[in-house]
Amino acid sequence: MLLSDQWKEYELIDASNGEKLERWGKYILLRPDPQIMWDNGDLRKKYAGKINAIYHRSSKGGGYWENLTKLPPTWEIHYKNLIFNVKQMGFKHTGLFPEQAVNWDYMMQKIKNANREIKVLNLFAYTGGATVACLWAGASVCHVD
Repeated sequence: MLLSDQWKEYELIDASNGEKLERWGKYILLRPDPQIMWDNGDLRKKYAGKINAIYHRSSKGGGYWENLTKLPPTWEIHYKNLIFNVKQMGFKHTGLFPEQAVNWDYMMQKIKNANREIKVLNLFAYTGGATVACLWAGASVCHVD
């Protein structure tokens, strides 16, 4: 298994009972994650006073962010030389999937070592992490979502 373990501004702090606690830059967010089936205690109690925002799911789909402290509408987060703007999205996301950094590393290494012009057609571009990585490595990219 390959892990994206070179983040300095993202951290999975803890996970328990369908929720994960993450650090995104200087902000701590608690979000639902149905793949977390183990009991590691009540994260809300365990980290009381440290959580900046909690995402609450709606029984009708979607949900909302409850900001416990003031958060900016967007903020920067860095991975190596890549810069991303993240924000609280309407469906529990932040606009970036940090677990994909291992794939960005792979793409950047392949592009940098190609010794030729590289053109990338990113057909499932979504938030743009792979697009940013490929552009930084020197490829020309067509970003389609």
